Amino acid sequence: MSLQTLLQPMLIGEVKIDPPLFLAPMAGQTNHPFRRLVRELGGVGLVCTELISSMAIHYKSKRTFTMFDWHATERPVAVQLFGGDPAVMAEAARMVEERGADIVDINMGCWVPKVARGGAGAVLLRDVCTAASVVEAVVRAVKIPVTVKIRSGWTPEEITAVPFARAAAECGVKAIAVHGRTASQGFSGLPDWSIIRQVKEAVGDLSVIGNGDVTSAALTVQMLEETGCDGVMIGRAALGNPWIFRDIMQELTTGLAPPAPSPGERARAALRHARLALETLDLPPGQIVRELRGQLTKYHLGTRGAAKIREGMFRANTLADIEALLAPIASQP
Repeated sequence: MSLQTLLQPMLIGEVKIDPPLFLAPMAGQTNHPFRRLVRELGGVGLVCTELISSMAIHYKSKRTFTMFDWHATERPVAVQLFGGDPAVMAEAARMVEERGADIVDINMGCWVPKVARGGAGAVLLRDVCTAASVVEAVVRAVKIPVTVKIRSGWTPEEITAVPFARAAAECGVKAIAVHGRTASQGFSGLPDWSIIRQVKEAVGDLSVIGNGDVTSAALTVQMLEETGCDGVMIGRAALGNPWIFRDIMQELTTGLAPPAPSPGERARAALRHARLALETLDLPPGQIVRELRGQLTKYHLGTRGAAKIREGMFRANTLADIEALLAPIASQP
């Protein structure tokens, strides 16, 4: 298969995704500043919010509404919702549509106990009928496209991705993202990409997005070729590395791998991330900086004194503290 065929733009409903590379939703990570930074660096076709609780929306949680942070600068953007009550999920989907989301994505892949205990996330894959009722309610509630993100199943003994994908397709979803691990694996072990291929074969023309341990241009091509999926989703490999999509596209289109970002480029990206957060997030500045600590320490600067800078980042309380740590490196080429 030619590279041009592998990288052809996707349509999710009427939303064009070009190139077919996706930033995965990640709790505590993919807020507006990070999504916008990824957009500015280029190479990504669709970005997605953190997962948002439909029940918290229903009860009008002020903290949850601060997560309604998508802007025109990052379009197209998907908003990911989680929940196990069809009516509440439908209500939440209508609300994010009204607030300008391009796509509603349903989380049926999150395995953390807090989500699973509430009957949401990946636990829904244990009951395909209930999961399908949630999907159907959301599809009926909105005019924008609906997608679903799933895992291969709950445990290795309960691989339900294929029957769920068939049910979701019948309900009218426009794309399904499949992570090749079970919920019980979390992020341990290796993903089974063959499940992604099985899902694609089961749903035919419906767009399928592959997810799981893609960290390079070579692995992007390998996933597309091995699974037949229509697009590739990258999550953890983008943390502290927001130029991963740009670099993958550069290598795939030119055949040449770009040089690794210099310490100066890494520091400038981290500073841009921090400044965007303070400029755009509707949270107290001190809280924003505390949340930035865990995000910015993922930017491995690769320079002398990086360990001391990392330690200082964990103690930062203001943007000025962050700038004092990063600006001397950011001034380098």
